[in-house]
Amino acid sequence: MTTPPPPQHTPHQAPPQQPPQPYAPPQGQPYQQQPPQAYQQGPVPPQAAAHQQPPAPPQGQPHQQRHHQPPQQHAYQQQPAGYASAIPVRSAHLGHALLSEWTKIRTVRSTMWTLAVMFVLTVGIGSLFALALSGEEYVGLPLLSGTFFGLMLGQICVMTLGVLVISSEYGTGMMRTTLTASPQRGRVLLAKVLVFFAVSFTMTLLATGLSGLIQSSLLGDQTTADRYIDSYMETSIENGTVVATGEHWMDATVGAALFVSLLGVLGLAVGALLRHSAGAITTMMALVLVPLIAAMFMFGESLASLQEFLLEYSALNGLATLFGMPMGNADAMSGWGLLGVLAAVTVAALIAAYAKLTTTDA
Repeated sequence: MTTPPPPQHTPHQAPPQQPPQPYAPPQGQPYQQQPPQAYQQGPVPPQAAAHQQPPAPPQGQPHQQRHHQPPQQHAYQQQPAGYASAIPVRSAHLGHALLSEWTKIRTVRSTMWTLAVMFVLTVGIGSLFALALSGEEYVGLPLLSGTFFGLMLGQICVMTLGVLVISSEYGTGMMRTTLTASPQRGRVLLAKVLVFFAVSFTMTLLATGLSGLIQSSLLGDQTTADRYIDSYMETSIENGTVVATGEHWMDATVGAALFVSLLGVLGLAVGALLRHSAGAITTMMALVLVPLIAAMFMFGESLASLQEFLLEYSALNGLATLFGMPMGNADAMSGWGLLGVLAAVTVAALIAAYAKLTTTDA
């Protein structure tokens, strides 16, 4: 019986080494080239890594210590010295503020509508008055007096516009933009006053002048034969005929236009003080109408002096006196004197408006 041969032991063979694979970064990260040692050599034990020395610098180059480099600034953050804007820069002055306010007032629709209504009321009512009283019969009124009845309503439009010139900017927040563009607040207020006064005076002068021409053409043939003549009509009668002298024309056109324009500027000052359109318009209506209405209901000797004072210095009496029809005593202050009183009140209101504009926020 033969014994089987012993099993032959084959030597253990190590698995074949795989060629080194190039480094592949994880998905979503940019590829960074690795040094050859990263995939040519195996992992380095921690003990050996601690004793490894940094690679020596190439010959001919000094050894540089590694330190944190500050981040480089972008090119757009470095502005060259002496930079000059391509847009010419000029210092602002009053002319620029006037141009700005003129652009505002002429491009707003309410301005044109308000001035148009004032013009139609003044000329239209004056013309209707002249047509109703036309003829040779003496009516006992100055030749240009019909313009007063139209301007009595037309002045309300001018006062309203004066309030809206500044109060509307507070309501919409435009005043903050205006004061940002022109930080000198006194200049802004002055520009508004000058532009508004020029526009309102021009329009009122045209309206009163046209209405005066209509009055003169329709009522110029009145005669006063065997008629009683009031004391305030003595200067309007020449050779028994109702006439309008140069002084009358000056009072009924230039004087009336100044009076109404100052009322509008006063409304602008009240609007700057109250900064509310409805409240400022109501206040101006009360200043114009309440003194006259209150004086009409004052009876008794104890209130006679107060009644006379309210009648004489009411706004409507000042306007009527310029047309030769005073509501109180004929020997009281003239129309130009009352115009001076209104100018003083307007200046005081503007000073108060300037004080508030420069001391409070918009």
